[in-house]
Order: sequence, then structure tokens, then C-alpha cells
Amino acid sequence: MKSRTRAAWLFLSPTLLFYAVFLIFPVLSSLYLSFHEWNMLTPPLQAPNVGLANYRYIFSEDPVFKKALLNTFIYVVVTVPVSITLSVLLALMLSRKRRTGFYRLAFFLPTITPQIAVGMVWRYLYRPNYGLINTGLNAVGISSINWLNDPSTALLSIMITAVWAMIGTNLLVVDAGLKDIPDEYYEAASIDGAHGWQRFWHVTFPLLKPSLLFVFVTGTIAAWQVFDFIVAMTAPTLGKAGGPVNSTMTMVLYMYQTAFEYLKMGRASAMAYVLFIIVMVISLVQLRLFRRGGIESYY
Repeated sequence: MKSRTRAAWLFLSPTLLFYAVFLIFPVLSSLYLSFHEWNMLTPPLQAPNVGLANYRYIFSEDPVFKKALLNTFIYVVVTVPVSITLSVLLALMLSRKRRTGFYRLAFFLPTITPQIAVGMVWRYLYRPNYGLINTGLNAVGISSINWLNDPSTALLSIMITAVWAMIGTNLLVVDAGLKDIPDEYYEAASIDGAHGWQRFWHVTFPLLKPSLLFVFVTGTIAAWQVFDFIVAMTAPTLGKAGGPVNSTMTMVLYMYQTAFEYLKMGRASAMAYVLFIIVMVISLVQLRLFRRGGIESYY
């Protein structure tokens, strides 16, 4: 082996060791456990092999998992498109104004605030008797809503909070994408007689696709892994989170409870791989869809 090659492997070895210990080993261990029944009280290698029993159980015999899967799907389908649409509208409004630093800071603050803290604040805002939201509704003659304690409104309440918290990051990315669009394109479109919507559809939207692709993919991955908001807003303790009657149960929260509350690590590992496959397929579909219409020129 040449000295330069040995030197390259020597410099790469800390990074490779880090990935091997903290990424590759946990991923392969989780795959191994998903085919075994392990309760964390015995060595993992002594856990009995159950084949596909864990996968069959969560899809055919576990109603909570199906509920968690449906809740997470609704959460992703609602929060990601709504937050990105609002971010684009706000970015377009801010691009037409001067001295927008205060507004950008105001929208970005929820992003740098821990989600647990955001969820606890919104939990007090949603309180049935003294919450600020119900106080405002009462002021205009609308009866109080039991936001987080009613199964029909609990998930909606969390999605409203999540959209509010997601706008900051999306706005930052979309705003940067808008600034990269040369003014010459808009001037040429105006000379051709294009009005506001035509300039957005034929100039802004195609050139904004790389930014939209980024926020769609990263936002979707983060939404499928929602955990902190649910815990902070639905229960003071992890064991009671996801209520009422599992109306806010999500896949990651149920995975956590299955692993560390019920000590079913094999079943939780099977859920983790189901979630991994779902996120991977959706991400590939998003990449495929966004590459249509000229986005290839950006890669």
C-alpha cells in the first residue's frame, strides 16, 4: 500500500470508526432485534428468534400501531404542505418590503426554541378555562373548546402548533432561494406582458424548486419522527402521552413506549424499520417528482 493511501486511511479512520460505532452498528443491531424477542433483561444474543412474528403482530394484532400510523400520516400530510405554503407566501410578502429583519427574527425564534418548551407554552394557551385561545374565542361569543382533552380536536391542536413552529426554518430557506433569482428574469417577464401570477408560476416557482425540494424532504422526514410536541402537550409523563384514547399517538412515541415502557425491543425495532422504509420511499418519490420540469439543471 502506498504511503499516501495509508495516510488517507489514517486520517479517515476516526470518522469511519465514529460511523461504524454510532450508525452502522445500531442500524444492524436494530435489524437483528426486529427478528427476535428481547426484553432488555437478558443478553441480546440469547434472545429467541421469532422470524417475522414482530412484523405480523404490529400489522395484524396491534390496533394502537395502526392508530399511530394513521395519526402520523395525517400529521405529515397536513403540517408539511401547510407550513411550506405559508412560508412561501410570507417569503414573497417580505421580499417586497424593506427592513424585514424584525419579521424574519420573529418567525425564526420558534425554530431555535426547544420543542418541549414550545409544546408546554402552547399547552397553557390551549387550557379549557384560562387559556389565551379560549379567552379570545369567548370574547367574540364562541364557546370554549377542550382542545387537547377532546379526541376530535387533540391532533388538530398539535398540528397547529407544529405548523407555527415549522414556518421559521422553511421561511429561511425559501427566502434565501428567492434572493438567488436574478431580477433580469422578472424584467423579461414584465416586458413579455406577464402579470403577477404568471411571473410566479413561470419564473419564481421553477427557480425556487431546489429550495422547495429541500424543505419538502427535510420537513417530511422530521414530521414522520414527531415526538417532543406530543409528549409536551398531551401528558406530564411519557407513559401517558399520546392521549386522549390514542388520538395523538404517533409512530415514534409508540415505538418509545413499546421499547422502554413495555420492554418489547424486538417489536419496537420492527416498528423502526417500518418507519425507515416509509420515509425512504416517500423521500425517493419526492425527489422523483421535483426533478421533473427542469430541476436537473441544478444538479
